Amino acid sequence: MAALGRQVLHGQRTWARTWARTWAPTWARTWARTWAPTWARLAARPRGEQRRTAASSGGGRAASPRAQTLEDAQEPGCGVRAPPGALEKRSGPVAPGPGAPGGVAGALQAMGFSDAHIRGLLGVWRGAQPRQLLDVVSELMLLGVNPGPVCAAARSSPPLLDLPAAHVKRRSSYLRRLGLGEGKLKTLLLCCPEVFTMHQRDIDSIVGVLKDKCLFTGQQVTRILHRCPYVLREDPGDLEYKFQYAYFRMGVKHADVVRTGFLQHSITKIKQRHVFLERLGRYQTPDKKGQTQIPNPLLKDILRVSEAEFLARTAHSSAEEFEVFKKLFAREEEEESERQMPDKQSLSLDEEDEEEEEEEDEDEEEWQ
Repeated sequence: MAALGRQVLHGQRTWARTWARTWAPTWARTWARTWAPTWARLAARPRGEQRRTAASSGGGRAASPRAQTLEDAQEPGCGVRAPPGALEKRSGPVAPGPGAPGGVAGALQAMGFSDAHIRGLLGVWRGAQPRQLLDVVSELMLLGVNPGPVCAAARSSPPLLDLPAAHVKRRSSYLRRLGLGEGKLKTLLLCCPEVFTMHQRDIDSIVGVLKDKCLFTGQQVTRILHRCPYVLREDPGDLEYKFQYAYFRMGVKHADVVRTGFLQHSITKIKQRHVFLERLGRYQTPDKKGQTQIPNPLLKDILRVSEAEFLARTAHSSAEEFEVFKKLFAREEEEESERQMPDKQSLSLDEEDEEEEEEEDEDEEEWQ
């Protein structure tokens, strides 16, 4: 009995191996050629239409005239014609295209955006062309920016989504020529998304000030734009004045300006803390050789700390004393600006008088 059972088991294993080697590939190819496309078409149709199609096929039996669908009735050569509007009533819901919010959401989800990110983008979307929105998002994704930073940039600057994709591509190429690769562009987009919406001449003016007026090298300009992207929002004249104050008034070199992110701080904060330390005798402008009689504190201990830490560790002073100083210093700055205004006006008047005298001399020469 045991031997008979082993023979039966051996026969079953032999049959299974034979079927797997010969019939299984043939059956798989036959199914892929005949039934797989049919099931794919049925799965793509609405649920009600699947039942009608299955009823029309009859599971292999002859189709009944009553089971014939309206779509078949509309085919050429068919004796039955469906009444007008019947197809619209019987047809299933139309899948949303790219123009519908559902189509945009589906496309964004395919790019890797979560539901929260999609809601954030659609919340700031101002009704531009859907294809334009998807193209802009695709260009930003090609820069190596994740969905989260893209949504944050769109919330900070909604006009970003209204830009043509060609404009975003050109601006990206320009920033790459400045040395801002994919990783640095991510930081720039998070801190200053206006870099894609602002005029090209405004960016060129800032870069020109850093290179031509402040004499930074190309690599230093790249590091400044990466570490201090807010400089792109500043007025070129104010940016130049900030550097001149650091270089001539505080004795800070180019490398220190770049390394410490000096340009990201406001000129008011810089002057308040610097002059306060200077009047306390804790800061001294270096001479031509770069030497001082006292050791100056590091720039990071002056600017890159909170006001409480600055007063406690660097200035060794109280908050009340610093508040009084800031009020007095603001008054001094206001008086200084008022004194400079008459000088500028007098210079402009002198220039006008000189021009008038030159015109009178020219008239006399012509008369003679």
